[in-house]
Amino acid sequence: MSRFSKSLLVLALCGVSAGAFAVDKYSGVGRQATPAEVKAWDIDVRPDFKGLPKGSGNVERGNELFEEKCASCHGSFGESNEVFTPLAGGTTKDDIKTGRVKGLSSGELPQRTTFTKVATISTVFDYIQRAMPWTAPKSLKPDEVYAILAYLLNLQEIVPADFTLSDKNIGEVQKLLPNRNGMTTDHGMWPGASAAKGGIGNGGKPDVKNVACMKNCKTEVQIGSTLPEYARTAHGELADQNREFGAVRGTRTLGPEAAKKAADASTLDLATKSGCMACHGIKSKIVGPGYNEVVARYKDQTDAEDRLFAKIKAGGQGAWGSIPMPPNAHVKDEDIKTLVKWIMSGSK
Repeated sequence: MSRFSKSLLVLALCGVSAGAFAVDKYSGVGRQATPAEVKAWDIDVRPDFKGLPKGSGNVERGNELFEEKCASCHGSFGESNEVFTPLAGGTTKDDIKTGRVKGLSSGELPQRTTFTKVATISTVFDYIQRAMPWTAPKSLKPDEVYAILAYLLNLQEIVPADFTLSDKNIGEVQKLLPNRNGMTTDHGMWPGASAAKGGIGNGGKPDVKNVACMKNCKTEVQIGSTLPEYARTAHGELADQNREFGAVRGTRTLGPEAAKKAADASTLDLATKSGCMACHGIKSKIVGPGYNEVVARYKDQTDAEDRLFAKIKAGGQGAWGSIPMPPNAHVKDEDIKTLVKWIMSGSK
C-alpha cells in the first residue's frame, strides 16, 4: 500500500472513530451508520478498481443508451461542443502505444477532450456512475455504465465495435488509454515526493510560499463583508432578523421589487437544478432555444402554458431542430407549472 493510500486510510479511520465517539459521548445526538448506509454512500471506484461493481456492457448497447440519455448534451458521437467540452477525439494510434498524448505537449490540439486528458479509466466509469445523466444522476445500472463507457472507448478507437467491457477486462483496457502515463506525482503537494523536488511526504517543502503579512503588519487592514446580489433575498427580510440594540442593522432586502427578484431567483435556481439551464439560455440558444425565442413563438396563444407543460413533461423532437429534448418525468408537475409561468413572463 502506498504512503498516500495509508494516509487516506488513517484519515478515514479517524473519521469513523470521531463519529463513534460523538454517538457514545452525547446521548441522543446521531447514531452509528448502518453497513447498508455506508455501502450506499461509498460508491466511488478507485484507480486500482476497488469499488468497481460486477457487470458488463457492449458497444452496441452503449450506442443506444448514449443516444437516449447522453446525446442531447454531448452530441451523437461525443464530439459536440455546444454544452460541454467534447468527450472524444484528439488522440492517435501512437498515443495509445506510448500512453502519452503528444498533442498536449506540442500544442497541436485545437481543444482538449475527456480522453486526451484522463489517465485512469476508473475515473470515467466513476463519474458516469455517480453524476450522469445530467438530469438523473445515479440512475444508471452498472451494466448500463459499462455499455456507455464501451461506446465511448470505441468512439476513441481504443476498442473495436464488437467489444464488451466488463469488470473482468477493464484492467486490460486501462493499458490502452492514450494518456495513461500522462499523470505526474512529481510535485510538492503529492505525499511521498522527494525532498529534492519539494515534496511534503519525505521531509520536503511545498512548492508554494506564503508571502502575505500574518503579524506585525505595517499597513492597516480593514475587514468587512457584504452579501452578493443573488443571495440578498435568500433568507427573507434581513432587517427584521437583526438584534434590536447596537449600531448594526440589517439591510432591507424585501418589498415589492425585492420580493419579485427573490421569486425570479428561486425559479432560476429550480430551472438550474432541474437541468433546464444546461440546454436553454434565457436570451440565447444553447442546445435548445433561448427562453426569449420560446416566448416569441407562443405569444398570444391562449393554450401556450398547457402546450409548454406537455412539451417539458414528455419531451419531443423536431419543433426546434434535430436535437431531441429528453422527457422530464423527474420534475414534479407543480414545479413544471412554475417553470412554464416563469418562462412565459420573461424568465428574468
